[in-house]
Amino acid sequence: MEKLFTDEFWETFIGSITKWLVTELPAMLFLIVLLIIALRTSSFMIGKLKNVLAKRTVNQTDEPNLEVEKRLNTLMGIVKKGVAIFIWTIFIMIFLKKINIDIAPLLAGAGIVGLAVGFGAQELVRDFITGFFILLENQIRTGDVAIINGTSGLVEKIELRTITLRDLSGTVHVFQNGKINTVSNMTKGWSAIVFDIGVAYKENLDRVMEIMSEVAEDLRQDQKFKSLILEPMEIFGLDSFGDSALVVKGRIKTKPIQQWVVGREYRKRLKEAFDKHKIEIPFPHRTIYWGEEIDPLKLTLRQAEEQAKGQSEQTK
Repeated sequence: MEKLFTDEFWETFIGSITKWLVTELPAMLFLIVLLIIALRTSSFMIGKLKNVLAKRTVNQTDEPNLEVEKRLNTLMGIVKKGVAIFIWTIFIMIFLKKINIDIAPLLAGAGIVGLAVGFGAQELVRDFITGFFILLENQIRTGDVAIINGTSGLVEKIELRTITLRDLSGTVHVFQNGKINTVSNMTKGWSAIVFDIGVAYKENLDRVMEIMSEVAEDLRQDQKFKSLILEPMEIFGLDSFGDSALVVKGRIKTKPIQQWVVGREYRKRLKEAFDKHKIEIPFPHRTIYWGEEIDPLKLTLRQAEEQAKGQSEQTK
């Protein structure tokens, strides 16, 4: 302990620190500056690349701008993370070498650990491979509304290992890519709202379908909704005989994710039109059969006979 307080020790210590500050610190600061510049430059270049790809894709295909933007947001997000990991890896390796840490054993150890993890984490590898093909095949994108393994929601994040959905109540669902069995994309290219409209059996179906078409056309001409509707309404005709209604099926094609907005407004206007034209929208009802002994007609006749008998007795 006494050697720590000698003048020679402190002179050596201060000299070493001074030498390090003069020779190594500027290099490390320069390395940190290069890291920041590389990260910002890569982010800027990826943004430029996204704009170039967006223009070329729109010119070469008939996909709507929103669809192209969804796909590029998903792909560029993965590319951005990959480039950032690569830059940080290079920085850490150079930094360790600057502080006189031999990185060769670290790399060898990392290789062995990676091999062991590879054997033990087969599920993780499966997640990454499945995620890669989901992105490659453009099955879903961030911003889509999808149904994954029976759970529906807005796709908030797509990564190589997981996909994140948020449902209408705000609950976040995270799915491992390797455990996804079914994917249903409800908003790819275009969407549609399908209607099953029930009317009473006594109604004229031709008149009902005419009113449905008129309401749909009025909605399509509305300034607020005409940009959301892609085509005139398709009415397929009588779809089924219900318990208390004739069911007419129709469909309206809309822009992605707009089918619910259009559907709610159409139903509201159709109800008002049916009320105006006295079109009955039936509700389920039942006729109860009480048996032969209490048949309503027989009860009425029996009551009439008893009243007549009572009157005749009073006359006597």
